Amino acid sequence: MVGVALLGAGIFAREEHLPAIEANPTLNLKAVYSRSQRSAEALASASRDASSVAVYFDSPAVEGKSLDDLLKRDDIAAVDVALPILHQPGVVEKALKAGKHVLSEKPVAGDVEDAKRLIAWYEGLGSGKPLWGVAENWRYMESLRYAAQRVEEIGGKLVTFSLQKHGFVRSDNKYFNTEWRKTPQYQGGFLLDGGVHFVAGLRLLLAAAGQEIKQLAGFSALLDERLIPVDTIHAVAVTQEGKSGTIGISFGTEFKDGLEVEIVTTDGAVIWSPTEVKSVARKGDGSDEKVEDKKEFPYSSGVTAEVGAFAKAIEAGKLDVLQTPAEALKDLEILQRLLESGAAGASVKTIGA
Repeated sequence: MVGVALLGAGIFAREEHLPAIEANPTLNLKAVYSRSQRSAEALASASRDASSVAVYFDSPAVEGKSLDDLLKRDDIAAVDVALPILHQPGVVEKALKAGKHVLSEKPVAGDVEDAKRLIAWYEGLGSGKPLWGVAENWRYMESLRYAAQRVEEIGGKLVTFSLQKHGFVRSDNKYFNTEWRKTPQYQGGFLLDGGVHFVAGLRLLLAAAGQEIKQLAGFSALLDERLIPVDTIHAVAVTQEGKSGTIGISFGTEFKDGLEVEIVTTDGAVIWSPTEVKSVARKGDGSDEKVEDKKEFPYSSGVTAEVGAFAKAIEAGKLDVLQTPAEALKDLEILQRLLESGAAGASVKTIGA
């Protein structure tokens, strides 16, 4: 079994990452870390066998209990990092330097520039370096993977596409009530924290149609003053073959809710939501008749599957392509260019320029 430490705190680490690690038979949770003793102990207490999980923290300072002490342990081969956005890159680097395999939470960094620096540093470690994957759980959602399969099966050339996400972050929302989200010191607020998920989902379905976003332009707004600095973006995006589509993401629409990604090709269309995939395509008998299909799914965040994929990667010594930092960088760049375009009044931004 692979000895693993969970570096994180808060609701997401307890409700998603902790059970995902414990559900994997090849992983053995040996330790947890959080910046404060209280949050570290709360994280450990949520484990199935709290008495067997060592607790590490940096505040207050206690000899033998720091993150550095945890990373010195030879029986821990990998760490799962679920820390606030701006704290993650430094911890990722420290863990990799200590020779630990790392699965770090999305986004890969707070902005494209920091992400590129971290990725370049990692690549510079050369052969034999530990594995580093970025945990974008949406790429492991069963419904989304099925939708991508349907896009491939239907085939045809891309005609257009759409991502529409509307919702409202209430004051009693458990994620809103973490201080680093209430007063974000990073771009985009919830648009960055949650928006990279939606971008990842769109990118996966576009890739199934052989397309990538290359240019975009949009307008941004702050609809609810609590959700600084902006909570809404509406944009047009264009692929490498000049096919245009729309992107709309809002966390400030109290009376409109829902999430849907649609891919339309010359041979059919696929509409994805987390619990349902609808498709329509030609019957295939030479007639103009069309066949509609709908498949429902129980909701799943994909976290258990992504942790399982990382466990398999450790065993195989090769990272799953869906978890590469390069993939996560593409998600981040699209989101950042959307924010930059909105701030500049819908100026056109090129991806990968």
